[in-house]
Amino acid sequence: MPSVGVLIFFAIVGAVICAKSRVAGGAIVFSLIALVLFVSTPAGAALPGAISSFLTTVDHASTPALNGSGAVG
Repeated sequence: MPSVGVLIFFAIVGAVICAKSRVAGGAIVFSLIALVLFVSTPAGAALPGAISSFLTTVDHASTPALNGSGAVG
């Protein structure tokens, strides 16, 4: 899809227009469309893996504190 950049741009513009007119549902839909289009590009293909890695790191860091097995200090 060679024009995916244009589609992402229009989705972002649509989200901004909906947000300015205080239509939260429309802004969310346009934002989700832009996110899906971005992830479908080669530049955004690594985004799900990066988010997963980040959340795994947060989980590993917070689990000992939540279990009470980590040292406080």
